[in-house]
Amino acid sequence: MKLLLDTHVWLWLEVAPERLSRATAERLADPGNELWLSTVRAWEHLLLAERKRIRVEHEPAAWLRRAFDGQRYRIAALELETVLAATGMRIQPRDPADRLLAATARQLGLSLVTADRRMLQGSGFEALPC
Repeated sequence: MKLLLDTHVWLWLEVAPERLSRATAERLADPGNELWLSTVRAWEHLLLAERKRIRVEHEPAAWLRRAFDGQRYRIAALELETVLAATGMRIQPRDPADRLLAATARQLGLSLVTADRRMLQGSGFEALPC
């Protein structure tokens, strides 16, 4: 299974795994599953750190580079076709970053893992509750 992690799921996995459900933790630990991160969510991570809404043990950019340079995650870069597809995504409210994440999941055939109710109720992409 190819799993695209929403920002909070990724952060929970890295710094607070106890916040994940048992089923989600097992799914993310399964070596047969691919874990994907969106570059849009990387940008969101930096914004959250800048606004002091999250804290990580190292400087945010260094922490982010370590996460993206490792072997644990595959990277879902933002492509033009994804941007074009995002305009038609049905998610309320119409958060541009959420629409880009949903379009990324659809374009790459990934299942989005999220606790966000709005994302779980969206259409046109697969979303799995955590």
